Amino acid sequence: MKQASILQKKTYLYLTEFFAGMSVMAVELGASRLLAPYFSSSQIVWTIIIGTIMIAMALGNIYGGRAADKNPNPDRLYTRMLVAAVWIAAIPAVGRYVILGISALLIFSVSSNYLIWAAFGACMVLFVFPLFLLGTVTPSLVKYTVDSLDDNGKTVGMLNAANTVGSIIGTFLPTFVTIPAAGTSATFFIFAGIILLLSLIYFITVGKNGRKTAVAAFLFLLCFLFGAQGRPAFWETDLTYEGESVYNYLQVKEDTDSVVLSTNVLFGVQSILKKDGSLTGMYYDYALAAPFMAGVYEKERLEVLVLGMGTGTFATQCRRYFPNAHIEGVEIDEKITWLAREYFQLSEEVPVATYDGRAYLNAVDKKYDVILVDAYQDITIPFQMSTIEFFTMVKNHLTDGGVMAVNMNMRGSGEGNINQYLADTIAHVFGDVYTVDVDGSTNRELFASTSEGMVEVLQDNVALAADHGLAEFMDQVSAGLAAYQPGRYRMTDDQAPVELLGMQVIDGLIGGEVSYYRSIYKQQGIQGLLDAMR
Repeated sequence: MKQASILQKKTYLYLTEFFAGMSVMAVELGASRLLAPYFSSSQIVWTIIIGTIMIAMALGNIYGGRAADKNPNPDRLYTRMLVAAVWIAAIPAVGRYVILGISALLIFSVSSNYLIWAAFGACMVLFVFPLFLLGTVTPSLVKYTVDSLDDNGKTVGMLNAANTVGSIIGTFLPTFVTIPAAGTSATFFIFAGIILLLSLIYFITVGKNGRKTAVAAFLFLLCFLFGAQGRPAFWETDLTYEGESVYNYLQVKEDTDSVVLSTNVLFGVQSILKKDGSLTGMYYDYALAAPFMAGVYEKERLEVLVLGMGTGTFATQCRRYFPNAHIEGVEIDEKITWLAREYFQLSEEVPVATYDGRAYLNAVDKKYDVILVDAYQDITIPFQMSTIEFFTMVKNHLTDGGVMAVNMNMRGSGEGNINQYLADTIAHVFGDVYTVDVDGSTNRELFASTSEGMVEVLQDNVALAADHGLAEFMDQVSAGLAAYQPGRYRMTDDQAPVELLGMQVIDGLIGGEVSYYRSIYKQQGIQGLLDAMR
């Protein structure tokens, strides 16, 4: 029998198990990159992805085992794999529309934990069904490969080993090869294509279901044609650059006045270059108070370190206004550094280390006059750069009278918000701490010094500034500074709930933005909402 000829030595079944395990992990990693531009890649989002995929796999295991006992026909398994392959291939074509559609529905019905529910809904719709189908692979193959009780342990062990090895390769391959080199969409197509090919080979070999395989191949090709050019910001038509790195989705937008980098689609500006060299009007300008606080005009050479260099907005400004400043940067994403040189005029004279900020401080002994901490993982500060242990490390790398500046990008309100946690944590390490709100944004800038009197030093040095526009702005910053009184909150390496705290602030921001439209929707329904948005 033709069916027996391809399966009789069990090699093909082991290959099926191997590539199924590889594809499950690849889809999981692809899911994180598909969701990240909209919901971030925080630990919370990863928890949602892993949790929903485990639910899908568990249900698939149960169903696959029962289906194999009821009708032990490999045709059924490979048919399920055909469906899974086509579904996965469709994700690049329709996934972004599904995400935005679910987000739009939930934004008017969910009042708290919006991002959590939206990410969970997107995962359930996009990924549960195909991974449920792939979850049926292992119990089905056990049924087909176990001939007797004498060798069933060995056979099941080989299947599990094939699945595990495939999963290991499927973990590393997308992260280090397919996503950086070809993108998230291509990653879905590659692994969907592998599953499709396995099924096609089986059906062609046994000479069955020619129409079914032809339809599956046609649908796969259709998904490829529509999804190959899929972009997170599909409504943008004038991006200067759009791409992916190991860490981020990246887009560069340019107009007559400025060049902007964003690492997500729906919100946020990570870096900006003003083409005329003027101040940005954003928090980067406020951070320029740190060199003044460190006595920039009293030093022959001002040593500046930027943790979270981005495309170098702060570094470029420092070079423009402070000729005696020597700037070093640390940026974990090497591709962002390339963008900085290519589109944002970051000088080659500014060295940038491709490293994690905390790991960099661990590796160097040098002391700095100014350290700017501006490292973000999407919408939240990386937990390892938000703790007492980290800020103690920063303090130990500052000179006497040195200043640390920290950008806090979500100005929370209410007791126990993320900025209160962060500021309290810093105040446990530094004795002299000041904050200032950034006009027109949700940012707040924090300054901390190893010694008292940094505000007086700021004022003395601003009086020496040659650029009157900068001096005038620094006077405004000085007037807005408020001494921070430490509270009871603090974060440590053992406990730093930055993701949950960040989500709380985002819920508040989203609630404030949509409250007007939500009230219209409740009172007048969809038609009233559409009328209000015209």
